[in-house]
Amino acid sequence: MLLQETLEKIRPLDRSLEAEVQKHLDQLTKPQGSLGRLEELARQVSYIQGSVPPRLGRKVIYVFAADHGIVEEGVSAYPGEVTAQMTYNFLNNGAAINVLARQFGAEIKIVDVGVNHDFPSVPGLYSLKIRKGTANFARGPAMTREEAVQSVEAGIRLAEEAAGQEIFLLGAGDMGIGNTSSAAAVACALTALPVRQVAGRGTGIDSGTWETKVNAIERGLVLNLPNPKDPLDVLQKVGGLEIGAIAGLILGAAANRIPFLLDGYICTAAALLAYRFHPAIRDFMIASHASAEAGHRFMLEELGLSPLLDLNMRLGEGTGACIAMGLVEAGVKIAREMATFESAGVAQKQRS
Repeated sequence: MLLQETLEKIRPLDRSLEAEVQKHLDQLTKPQGSLGRLEELARQVSYIQGSVPPRLGRKVIYVFAADHGIVEEGVSAYPGEVTAQMTYNFLNNGAAINVLARQFGAEIKIVDVGVNHDFPSVPGLYSLKIRKGTANFARGPAMTREEAVQSVEAGIRLAEEAAGQEIFLLGAGDMGIGNTSSAAAVACALTALPVRQVAGRGTGIDSGTWETKVNAIERGLVLNLPNPKDPLDVLQKVGGLEIGAIAGLILGAAANRIPFLLDGYICTAAALLAYRFHPAIRDFMIASHASAEAGHRFMLEELGLSPLLDLNMRLGEGTGACIAMGLVEAGVKIAREMATFESAGVAQKQRS
């Protein structure tokens, strides 16, 4: 099975390069450590790639779209058909992620893993549809275990495909009305945190709708009893098809030693699943930003990750990951292009 083969390929980072990486950074024309997290990013990318200095290349974000049966419970401010409408908007380059991708030089790939709509043959759309949206997890399992595996393996295959194409950074975005309910359910199932602490306002719902959302998630968790020790069971019972695909993309990135930029709430819930599949994947991830969505910080704490940015964003789509890619690229360019004290003829700090 592809999933098992991928898990067997994932290895912890090789820290034997640590001295060489640090020596290289310390020889650059600056006080040691003065570029802070930019230096940390350069170090992390060096460890992942096994290269000093680290290599540059293409920046790619996969935006996964899928529908969610939980919308039947009235948990969203928008109707389910918005998922398909926004997918067309991505394809027509009209969404926020398209604008930011142009700004930061990232490539966007749109993937249908479960939209409740029959798309025609559209240029730029990866059609990997597993089913037309999940079932309503407040009334039963969101999908079958086989479909859960298929969603994860869809993401793995995309990472495998990307691995041979000089990819520097991978990231993921999401589109799916109702998916913050699924993400909250996944996070609560894996961490035992209370739903009221994790579930947020999603698309901007009012207090009454938020209560409806919390109650629906709580009912789904009690009814389905997802096993926190089995990430596939959690995904099957209360997850989403795009959440599974993002988890697979993260696993595939780690297996192929590609740095992965986490986006916000949905992507981080998927990262929790990936982390339960294989804890070593944490070292391959970079948290792009702190989502304004309630519960995101608890997920990041569970992963032991500190976000690069806090811009009060909560859109998804890969927007936070795209912005953060520019920072990672800046850190790597510092390591690659900055002069050393010797090459620039600059005196180094005197030893006391």
